[in-house]
Amino acid sequence: MQKNIQIKLLASSSTGAQAIKEQAANECGISPSSITGFHVLKQSLDARGRQPFFIFSLLLFIDEPFQERAINKINFPDIAKAPKKAIIIGAGPAGLFAALKCIESGIQPIILERGKDVRSRRRDLAILNKEGIINTESNYCFGEGGAGTYSDGKLYTRSNKRGDINRILNLLVQFGAEVNILYDAHPHIGTNKLPQIISNIREEVIGSGGVFLFEKKLVDFNIKDNIIQSVKTADGQVFEADAFILATGHSARDIFQLLHHKKIEIEVKPFALGVRIEHPQSLIDGIQYHCEPLPGNGGRPLYLPPASYSLVEQVKQRGVFSFCMCPGGIIATASTNNNELVVNGWSPSKRNNPFANSGMVVSVEEKDMQAFQQYGPLAGMYFQRAVEQKAFEYGGGKFVAPAQRMTDFVNNRISSNLPACSYLPGIHPAPLKEILPSFIYDRLCGALQAFGKKMKGYYTNEAVIVATESRTSSPVRIPRQPITLNHPQIKNLYPCGEGAGYAGGIVSAAMDGEKVAGQIAKNFE
Repeated sequence: MQKNIQIKLLASSSTGAQAIKEQAANECGISPSSITGFHVLKQSLDARGRQPFFIFSLLLFIDEPFQERAINKINFPDIAKAPKKAIIIGAGPAGLFAALKCIESGIQPIILERGKDVRSRRRDLAILNKEGIINTESNYCFGEGGAGTYSDGKLYTRSNKRGDINRILNLLVQFGAEVNILYDAHPHIGTNKLPQIISNIREEVIGSGGVFLFEKKLVDFNIKDNIIQSVKTADGQVFEADAFILATGHSARDIFQLLHHKKIEIEVKPFALGVRIEHPQSLIDGIQYHCEPLPGNGGRPLYLPPASYSLVEQVKQRGVFSFCMCPGGIIATASTNNNELVVNGWSPSKRNNPFANSGMVVSVEEKDMQAFQQYGPLAGMYFQRAVEQKAFEYGGGKFVAPAQRMTDFVNNRISSNLPACSYLPGIHPAPLKEILPSFIYDRLCGALQAFGKKMKGYYTNEAVIVATESRTSSPVRIPRQPITLNHPQIKNLYPCGEGAGYAGGIVSAAMDGEKVAGQIAKNFE
């Protein structure tokens, strides 16, 4: 028979297959030899007490043959000669998964990506990090896989109502992700592994008859009678299709400007802005695991993964919260333009770097954008840009970032020196109070001191604060009809993903891309 069961194992004890089987047998009151195998359905770590536990939800096979875990692989049809075509603008998670859904639905996807393929993109990132020279079309945000390729590969989402999360995870496994993302409570792929998965998706799209084009930057829409007839790219090419999926991500400011110029309705959307904070990973491990530093492994017991944290505080009726926490990670340059400094964070699959970093941001509401109200629905975008330009100026150029030690930041004291930091272009002491809007700076100061009370040792000058974390989500929403999902004005334009304001991460963006492509197929019927 098969049986579902939950067990707990001390993290300090063995958590291998035999230990799991013995504990499960003990819980069921049977002999371990009766268990022919098991599947882990969910795995999590509970480190709230002095003794960390791993919690496993299991499907046991008892006195019957064990069956390997079924991965629901999809066989994609050949749609090279499909009668309907959809142009997908952007090859981030939303665009890629929209393409896969189009193929399943018998629609030929034509992906137009402004940036380069993953391999070429990596060379541009190396130049950015080493020389401080940015390619405005090929960077951490633009290129194959979009910002998702270098976003750490965290797959945890609360967007359960937006689509089938398990389907997205199964597809990622089909294209090369580790099986453990199917059951880990906080699944994570790792920036080092994502590029190959993205390449595998591209090969499937092309192999099934889809079209995948790089360095095709959208510059214009040809609209007649509220229907897009074609789109034009920067090299002068014109592309026609039956539907147009806009999946350009939250940093494609030129697309927002183009929509506004063409009088296609867009709206201001609240977002969040702040800084990225980096601690030694060993310090976060000690706080979260209630342990003294140990030799090797960064001072963490070998049986525990690098610790993470999630923090939130209300300060003056406004939320301050951690964002995209990266244990064992690095801080990276997420800028897309010259003279604008944006930082983000990511971790490799092993999360084995000596630092822990996280965004720490404050909610920005429409009333905070009054100084930019002349830009109408683009007010939030110009608000972002103004802060990013100040950060670049105070960093001193070449994407060196302005920074302060944490308690120096709160006390508005320029740090006389800065600790080691993972940010490759380098950091420079600067007064971040001069860069951040006062309502953000003041609330960050209050929150950091409060976080120090929640996590003893968090509030410390061993931590460094780097500006600025400003691309948490899109500052614009592109409206769409609630059922048909097309734009209210343009019948065959389908906004989706983070850039349109409907997602906030790899999984939610992928689900939204699928949702839109599936609806297009229904609209074609």
